[in-house]
Amino acid sequence: MKELISKLSQANISVSLDEPMKSHTTFKTGGNASVFICPKNESELSEVLKIINSFELKPFILGNGSNLLVSDEGITDRPVIYIGEAFNQVKLIDETTIEVGAGAMLTVPCRFALEHSLTGLEFAFGIPGSCGGAAYMNAGAYGGEMKDVIVRCNHIDFNGNPGHFDASELDFGYRHSVYSEKDCVITSIVFSLKKGDKEEINAKMRELLQRRKDKQPLEYPSAGSVFKRPEGYFAGALIEQSGLKGKRIGGAMVSEKHSGFIINYDNATTKDVLDLVKFCQDTVMEKFGVALEREIKSV
Repeated sequence: MKELISKLSQANISVSLDEPMKSHTTFKTGGNASVFICPKNESELSEVLKIINSFELKPFILGNGSNLLVSDEGITDRPVIYIGEAFNQVKLIDETTIEVGAGAMLTVPCRFALEHSLTGLEFAFGIPGSCGGAAYMNAGAYGGEMKDVIVRCNHIDFNGNPGHFDASELDFGYRHSVYSEKDCVITSIVFSLKKGDKEEINAKMRELLQRRKDKQPLEYPSAGSVFKRPEGYFAGALIEQSGLKGKRIGGAMVSEKHSGFIINYDNATTKDVLDLVKFCQDTVMEKFGVALEREIKSV
């Protein structure tokens, strides 16, 4: 890692050491990243990836950190590449097509679509993730998914080479895309939308945002829904029916507002969260014979 830092410095690439990861995840837990890199553009990202690859290391790619738990020990075995503010551009390609940088929050293309009277992205308004992360995991809500609107993802592979996947190649599934099996960094996403009525689009966005506020514990740090939806069931309902609403381990708590959420109620550690996740899994399995699969990722 020391040699990597030296090589990056020689290439005039800025590196932060011992970066607190709790500042980069919505759960607000986790230790430090030994090496934390924020590329300024695609060209620098390509150079960073080539250098990392020359050391036979695989980077950890970070967006908004809204579906992520970082261990309390931090990330010490590989460099972290942050795709953030430098990748937040958004532009209109034609009358109904938008391209947005992977580092932009989902609210960016949603508001841009509203401004241009384009419909199709309303479901994503309020999802607390970056566009790259949303494409990576085929994020969805209220009957819509990324697969419904994405027609292309541009990326740079871990060898530093640019490329892209069109819609037919993206292999979208439930919280899955082709990128789950590929060593690539998504750099931008192309959305295909439809012309719509601006007032109706705005009303729908406001309605869905209010539903989030009413039903979800947005006042506490969390990573959204902890578990994938088990076939034939709802994870939150199973957890609530198991009597776990309000259950605490350390500073982590099953939300009293929505049992599908675990929140950082009082200075939780990542261990607190993971212990509570396992407790919920074990209890639901014992009571209902249903296996809850974790949706949030851990590193």
